[in-house]
Amino acid sequence: MSTVDEVKQKTDIVEVIGQYTKLTRAGKTFRGLCPFHSEKHGSFFVYPDQQTWHCFGACAAGGDVFSFVMKREGLTFGDTLRLLAERAGIVMPEFAAAEKERGKHDRLYRANEAAAEYYHQQLLTSPEAQPVREYIGKRGLNAHSVESFKLGYAPNAWDSLQKYLEERGYTASELLEAGLIVENESKKVHDRFRHRLLFPISDPRGRIIGFGGRALDANTQPKYLNSPQTPLFDKSATLYGLHQAKDAMRKEERAIIVEGYLDVILPHQHGFKNIIASMGTAIGEQHIAILKKLTKNLVLALDPDSAGEAATLRSVGLENALGGEMRVAVIPDGRDPDEIVIDNPDAWTGLIANAVPIMDYAFEKLSAGLDLKTARGRAVAAERLMPLVRRISDAVRQSFYLEKLAKLVGQSQRTLAQLIKPEQKEARGKPAAAERHKPSFSSPVEEFCLAVLLKYPLLKDKCAELREEYFSCSENREVYNVLLGCQDVSLVKISLDAALWEHFDRLAAREILDNRLETKLSEAALRLREEHLRRMAQNRADSLAVDEGNQLRELFVRKEQLGEQKRRQK
Repeated sequence: MSTVDEVKQKTDIVEVIGQYTKLTRAGKTFRGLCPFHSEKHGSFFVYPDQQTWHCFGACAAGGDVFSFVMKREGLTFGDTLRLLAERAGIVMPEFAAAEKERGKHDRLYRANEAAAEYYHQQLLTSPEAQPVREYIGKRGLNAHSVESFKLGYAPNAWDSLQKYLEERGYTASELLEAGLIVENESKKVHDRFRHRLLFPISDPRGRIIGFGGRALDANTQPKYLNSPQTPLFDKSATLYGLHQAKDAMRKEERAIIVEGYLDVILPHQHGFKNIIASMGTAIGEQHIAILKKLTKNLVLALDPDSAGEAATLRSVGLENALGGEMRVAVIPDGRDPDEIVIDNPDAWTGLIANAVPIMDYAFEKLSAGLDLKTARGRAVAAERLMPLVRRISDAVRQSFYLEKLAKLVGQSQRTLAQLIKPEQKEARGKPAAAERHKPSFSSPVEEFCLAVLLKYPLLKDKCAELREEYFSCSENREVYNVLLGCQDVSLVKISLDAALWEHFDRLAAREILDNRLETKLSEAALRLREEHLRRMAQNRADSLAVDEGNQLRELFVRKEQLGEQKRRQK
């Protein structure tokens, strides 16, 4: 039995989901308010016999315990497996080689936590930090924000943090690996952060993985200093404030991305809690992979300078990976989001409400300053914008912006379409980039489909009826999504989380008879679709039955109340 199967067998989905939302028994099912969107009447159902869940409200989502935790916590499949295995008291032998490494990582997490607490206490109590406390007050931060974001102060000393942590059992090599101290050319070490206001940086689970330090005088450079790349901290895959913002992002079905630490904290303080920041200005595919598990609606509110504008334009191509909509809130020159929120919260609300689609923003910026009455101006506009239009994977959106570009440069849509067709023909046959009773084992039909596609990847193009939601098992869904995004099937395994390698090996080793494969695959896909529709129909029937039962109970209680009123009136 694989670790995934063992975790499923030893995990009670009702118990897990019950930690996030109150569940009430309703016949053979449990019902509650959906933890992924705001609602007054429970449309969220848990099915203990199947160990599945489904929301019949705005989410229309469902799955097993893995998909629930992944969606709720914004975790990868591997992190979810490790979390559930830990809860169930299961040791994962297939990762024995990584256990030592994980133990080392745990030490680094604890070192960062201890450092954050040290810096925080320095900010709150140290006489040296009095000017920093005054600065924080002038910026408008209250005590609750300082505490909830664990702001700190690094003393103006060479080894104060190092001494503090070494006294608590951490070695210099551990502190170097965590990025908390630095080794100079003479092999001497000292604290990385000195005389800086510190912002601890957390992962989606709230564990501190690094720090950002702001200089406190004009002569200190750089103004902002981040932790280096470490086993825990990767700037290209980290979003500041995500742990504090993820619930609001789900509830409001939108995330707002800004640049600075205070641009996150001060809006949170004023009630705008779905705001996060990138570590720098660039938003990348790793950020999108994290965010799309929480919401597929993003608003970029980056600084209105050239760097912010360039970062926004570089983000245009990420809409395909997001599978949703990216918009741009145009920030007035010379203003930061935190300043706008403090001065006029309604103005901030208006900026977000009036955010424009990122492609419209690109059209405006890339055609600005061109004389579109001249052939040269139109040619430059087409040269700048055609690559962006060409990269749009959604046919309807691509057609819309192709028409817009045609009007802008005075050409027919058909003429511009000819510029796209050659590349589409070249890419034909290649998959688009990926938007990359307790069951003891995976569905045999699901596994058959995956095994066939792994051995005969060209059949992917002949199996359009196979869709992600037809896979009821999260581990199979993960493999399918990665498989779709890999043009080279040999890259599938290394593209998966290591927690899925054992499952992948089992799929890849499955014997497949090569006769009538295309027909068999189509039949299997149709069967998965049928099973999916049956599950949906049964779940909906169960929910309607529960609704009917609740209405009858409410009617009975109401009749009892009326009867009691009549007896009292007599």
